[in-house]
Amino acid sequence: MQASAYALDAQLDCKSTAHAFIAPLQENHTIETTPMRVESNSINAFKPTHGSHLTAFDFGVFAVVGYQKNDAIFKQGSGNPIADSAYGAVVIGEEGSVKEKVRAAGSDAVIHHVAPFITAIFCNRD
Repeated sequence: MQASAYALDAQLDCKSTAHAFIAPLQENHTIETTPMRVESNSINAFKPTHGSHLTAFDFGVFAVVGYQKNDAIFKQGSGNPIADSAYGAVVIGEEGSVKEKVRAAGSDAVIHHVAPFITAIFCNRD
């Protein structure tokens, strides 16, 4: 099987919903169907499947995240949900470099430092 890169740039324009972002990735087996982690704010983190090479603005994707209220593909966390619909990608890249590329592409996604060289690109529709 030939592994190919799949860019998430267009979907990270923050004009979509968590379901519209996550469901097609699950259906084409690009990400796992069960979240590897569910935060207390209900953000579900999904791991890319073996062999899929997801990118966002030329950065490798470590995880795809999302939550949509009353949607069966997402598990609810123990606290209050972050929003009715929120989604994004966690990438391997330095925060400043990620922000520069995201803004150059015209996205107003929130850029959030997670850890050294790990940055979240996040769309919140609340």
